[in-house]
Formats: sequence, structure tokens, C-alpha cells
Amino acid sequence: MLQVAIDAVREAIVVVDASGRIETWNACTEQVYGYAGSELRGKPVQMLYPADDRAVRPIEGLLAEARERDRVETEQWQLKKDGTRFFANLVVRFVPGEEGVEPHYVTVSRDLTERWRASEERYHEDTKFRLLVENARDYAIFMLDPSGHVATWNEGAQRIKGYTAREIIGQHFSKFYLDEESRTGKCERELEIAMREGRFEEEGWRVRKDGTRFWANVVIAPLRDYRGTHIGFSKITRDLTERRAAELDRLSLARTQEALRLRDEFLSVASHELRTPLNALQLQLDSLHNLAAELEPKQLAKIERARRNATRLADLITTLLDVSRIAEGRLTLNLRRVDLGEIVHDAVDRLDESASLAKNAVVTSIGSDLVGMWDPLRIGQVVSNLLANAFKYAAGTQVDVEVKRDGGDAVISVEDHGPGIAAHQLDRIFERFERAASARNYPGMGLGLYVAREIVVAHGGTIRARNREGGGAAIEFRLPLLTTTKGSST
Repeated sequence: MLQVAIDAVREAIVVVDASGRIETWNACTEQVYGYAGSELRGKPVQMLYPADDRAVRPIEGLLAEARERDRVETEQWQLKKDGTRFFANLVVRFVPGEEGVEPHYVTVSRDLTERWRASEERYHEDTKFRLLVENARDYAIFMLDPSGHVATWNEGAQRIKGYTAREIIGQHFSKFYLDEESRTGKCERELEIAMREGRFEEEGWRVRKDGTRFWANVVIAPLRDYRGTHIGFSKITRDLTERRAAELDRLSLARTQEALRLRDEFLSVASHELRTPLNALQLQLDSLHNLAAELEPKQLAKIERARRNATRLADLITTLLDVSRIAEGRLTLNLRRVDLGEIVHDAVDRLDESASLAKNAVVTSIGSDLVGMWDPLRIGQVVSNLLANAFKYAAGTQVDVEVKRDGGDAVISVEDHGPGIAAHQLDRIFERFERAASARNYPGMGLGLYVAREIVVAHGGTIRARNREGGGAAIEFRLPLLTTTKGSST
């Protein structure tokens, strides 16, 4: 009956005599170790324990210790018949001899291999996760105790916030917040929300050790142990300062673009609305001018000034309309075969009065046989804009206009003998509303050269500005004689 009871036990029970040889065992022993009964009887108990592993306590030592203390318990590797190992809880008891009974030992082994494997897996997973957290450089990942004091610290936290682990562990996490926020109980409210809702997340300003601010995404979540007891909080912080700056830049750019769109739309609408009354005004002034013989000199002079101002206003409105067309991609070219020399002659003649008022002497040098497919009105507009620019900034000086061939290009240059252009303005003067000099001294909107550039580019050409060696500015544009235009043609 005793043997039946022992065989029912689910641990491997082995009885060892005083010399360390196996006397008897239970059924579980045969299952655990893989031996048949006849293979165990009288054999040294050492056969059940690996002898080549220093991490395993020799069974001889355990028997000796049990003899002194009556009972020894440990966890260590044991050996199966096929040479494989299993991890077991081992209890060794010493049973003193009595009358008719020799002293002996009883070993009880319980297989813990599955538990050990699960423990090892958890350990390795925990180790990998710990290494992942500790080496994450782009995220500050750390734990808070239930009251909000820092309990762990990773490399990313040190890089982002500036504190070493020694400096910050044990400190309250309010150190990372603006003083005015922490004084209002913001930190405590965040922990309360995390506890109540299972998570707290926001973006806002945080403070580094050196006092500088950074824009952060913050996530706080409560932590609980396997019993469900609250043990603290996880806190993940990411530095989003650069992303926020980029978003603000994009927002600013979008606002600027929208403002430019509205401005261009206003210019287009206003220019169209102004053109009708201006045309009527010019017709009235022309009618009065036709009565010159009947007018007194003073009246005629006033009419002439009014006509010049109306013409100037008409030119400005035309320029504004051109700018709006360019902004909307509606600049059209009416190409036809024309002589470039004739276009330049006409422009110079048309501005003869303006040249006289500005006291500019215009000297032309125009080559022959410069015929190509161009829009004569638009090219004439470019030349007029360059001449008007020279008359404005170099009044009282000679202006040289040259038209020549250079390989497959026609080259037109307008040079003056004025003060020249500041070096940093040479490229910028072709942008919208850019000027080479103060508007206080030189009136205008800074659109003439911009329109000129767009017309030249639409013809497949190029334009540039430079300063002359002897003083003064030179603007030159080139047009391919075999034109490939970027604008549409009709």
C-alpha cells in the first residue's frame, strides 16, 4: 500500500542508501528520468545529475548537507537517460537509521523545465525591451512612481531634456513644465486624466535642463502589476520643435500665397475697372487738345500735363493687367515674322518726349537683317520698359541702345551713364515689386522689369543686368532667332 501511495505522487521520489546508491523509486521517477526500474537499482545516484556543469551542485555535497541539516532544497539541472537535461526543484531529506533500518536519503524532484523556459523567455523579452527603451534616442521614455517622481531614465530622455539619470531620478516630473503651468496643478491633472481614461496625450511647451523650451508630444499611461495594483506611470516625450517650426513655416507660406493671390485678383479687377473711366478721360483730353488753336498757352500746358499723367496712368494699368495675367498663366503672344530693328526704332521714337523731359540723349546702333517670329507689341513693351527705367534712374545722361546678332541670338542692350545698380540687387530687380532704389526718390511700383523678364522668357530668351565698367547700368536681353516660346501664341 505504501508503494501504491508513493507511485501516485507526481514528483520523482528516489530513495538512496548511505553510500549514495539507489534503493527504490516511484513510477514518476521512471517517467521523468526515462529509466526502467531494473536500470536504477543499485546504481549511484550521481547518474541522475550532470557532472560537467559547475553551475550544478554535486549531489554528494547535497547529501552531506542534508545529513547535517536534515533537509536541503534547491533548483538545478538534472539528467535524463538520453542525456538531455531538465530543470527541477530538488528536495533532499536525510532519514536517520533506526533499529533494523539503515540511514538513507530521500530525494524529491519536480520538473520545472516549462516554467524555466517561460521565465527565460520573459527575461529575454524584458532584456530586449529594456535595451530598446534605453537606446531609443528620439524618444524620452521613462517611468514615474504613483506620485509623479521619475523612477527610470533612458538615453533619449537625457538627450532631449538634458538631465543625466543621476540628476533626475527621484525628482518630480513638474521640472519639465513651465513654472506658470506647474503652479496651476497641470501635472497632477495629467496624472488624474491618465488614471481615469487610461491615457493622457497632448502637445505643448516643455523645458530642458538649460531652461530652453521645446515643443513636445507627451503620452502618459498608468502602469499596473499582474494583480492590477497601480505601480506608477509610463511617460513618453518626443521633441517636435523642428516639425512645429516647419508647420508654422508652411502655414505662413500658405497665408502669404493666399495674400498674394488676393492681391493679384484685386489688381486684375481694379485695373479692369479703372480702364473704362480712364479711356473716357483720355478721349476728353484728346478732344480738348484738338482745340489747341482756341486755347490760351496756360490752358494748353495744363491739358498737356493732364494727358501725360493720363498716359502714365494708362501704362500703369496695362502693367498691372500684365502682372495679373502672368500670375494666372494667361500671358499670350501674338507671334508673327517681324524685323527687330523696326520694333526698337518704333519704341525709341514713341518715348522721344519722355527722353526730352528726362534730358536723356538716346543713341541707337541697330544691325540689319534681324528678322524672327516675335510678338512685336510685347517686344516693344520690353524695350519701352528698359528705356523708361534708364530715363528714371539715369536722367540727364546718354542712353545707348544696341541691337545686334550673336550667333543664333538677337541681342538688345540698353545702357545708361547713371549711378548703376547695387551688386546685391542685380538679380532681384527682375522680381515683382523689387526696386534698385528707394521709392521715396524714384516713384513707381517695381513692376516694369518683372514684366519685361516674363515677356522675354515667354519668347524663349534670357535677360540680365550688369554695371558698366565706366559707370552706369546695362540691361541686355537675348532672343533666339528661331524662337521656341514658353507662352501661348495666336
